[in-house]
Amino acid sequence: MERVLLTVITDEEAQVDGGRDGDRLLVAEADLSGATGWALKPQGLCRDDTCMPVHDRVALGPDGWIDVAAFATAVGRPVALEPSLGFVALGAPAHERAVALASLDAPHISLPTVAGGTASVHDLSGRKRLVVAFASWCGCRHDLPVWQGLHERWADEGFSVVAVAVDQAAEDVAPYVEAARVTFPVLVDADHRFVDAYGIVNVPTAVWIDEGDRIVRPNTAAFGNDEFVDFHGVPSAPHLAALERWVVGGEVPFADDVAVRAAQMLPDDAAQQARTEFRLALALHRAGHEGAAGRHFDDAGRLAPFDFTIRRAAMPLRGQDPFGEPFFELYEEWSAAGRPYYSAPSIP
Repeated sequence: MERVLLTVITDEEAQVDGGRDGDRLLVAEADLSGATGWALKPQGLCRDDTCMPVHDRVALGPDGWIDVAAFATAVGRPVALEPSLGFVALGAPAHERAVALASLDAPHISLPTVAGGTASVHDLSGRKRLVVAFASWCGCRHDLPVWQGLHERWADEGFSVVAVAVDQAAEDVAPYVEAARVTFPVLVDADHRFVDAYGIVNVPTAVWIDEGDRIVRPNTAAFGNDEFVDFHGVPSAPHLAALERWVVGGEVPFADDVAVRAAQMLPDDAAQQARTEFRLALALHRAGHEGAAGRHFDDAGRLAPFDFTIRRAAMPLRGQDPFGEPFFELYEEWSAAGRPYYSAPSIP
């Protein structure tokens, strides 16, 4: 076994001394908890109050060591590896994300903001919130003035807007935020933690969250105007009218939680593996390993071919124009597949 420095990526990144045996990456048993949050105990692999029984210790790796891929299988998590460089990413399993989303409790994700500091949608508990995911690589960046107008118009109705930029740095979206004179929080989701937790696969995506931090209208395509309606085919008026009925008139969009859940698009195993591959690709890209990053961007795209937060978001990182030929190729694929987005919620 060759000793190497491992970069282990979960919600955070950790570097630990490890080993490489062919295509296997191993972490010292004593370092497993620091790298992953899990520890090997007599009752099994444990994290907080959860323990997964281990029936065959040898299958986890040689004495004193844990094979990271075997560990991921044992705890049911997607894993992506780049053995030659000692990088490994561990993602969230589809069933875990699905259970969390089906609870309708808005995930609590704290992120850096364009203005500096950190923020979460939960900072505005007690108010109705429109959460809008957008990006500098999407024409929806030009909707910010509309969202700012609604944020101001309905402030006294107990309403706020929160935007989430699916970008790598605040500088990517700051010019659009400043031009629109935005006063609502604009979070920057560089590691795609927010899009993962909320199951977002394209931008713009709108989510409605009520005063009690509950999702009352799940992910849907929503635009502030009809500038590009001939291109994407989603008129802005129905969503804006329904939003006003909710904020001003108190009209909830669905009859009950069952109906809200029926409008959700929950992630599957392929989607979560794709997000894990993408997260690994990001880490490799930031470390300057462009060739390896490209392979994992490709793997993520094959697993989730119509997830624009993966395929289109990768374009500027790979030196491609997200408004150029690579995007139009993706657009043609997407159109040929019937333009899959989210299931369109039926608003009475």
